[in-house]
Amino acid sequence: MIHFFGDAKQSVFAVQSTEEFSAETIAKLTWLFGQKPKIEQTSLKCSFVGPRAAMITPWSTNAVEITQNMGIAGVIRIEEFKSVSNDFSDFDPMIFEKFEELHQHTFDINITPEPILEITDIASYNAQEGLSLSEEEVDYLEKVSQKIGRPLTDSEVFGFSQVNSEHCRHKIFNGTFVID
Repeated sequence: MIHFFGDAKQSVFAVQSTEEFSAETIAKLTWLFGQKPKIEQTSLKCSFVGPRAAMITPWSTNAVEITQNMGIAGVIRIEEFKSVSNDFSDFDPMIFEKFEELHQHTFDINITPEPILEITDIASYNAQEGLSLSEEEVDYLEKVSQKIGRPLTDSEVFGFSQVNSEHCRHKIFNGTFVID
């Protein structure tokens, strides 16, 4: 269930929990949210901008840990939603979403995973997805595929490209290293 704290005309904290809150827990959360009271409604029909359901924010992770340290049990997620006008569009849609209503299913994720792809042409997949794999890496992956007797999956090829990419060599930029 989701409990709301704050003022629907300004900002609201949505607290997802596994249980109803006691009066003591409500008092603790009211204090934690800067004296923003619990809203005694299960849904709020206003325009809000907040994090996408599929993206638990680092702020939420910290806030949930704080509630655990306060002795509050059952909190799964906490996110803040800002009240906006109906025509508001100045937000990053990669991280935020506009909601016409906050309700008990606000954090539900209804995404069907895409099917696993078997990659039979690693070089073409590399170019298509912009993975920046070198010829040597493509050859290596093709040999791995032959060794295990099956095509690699899209997740395996993509994962290899990430592990062996910008974190150690800035390959994502297709840079060239000149030493001495």
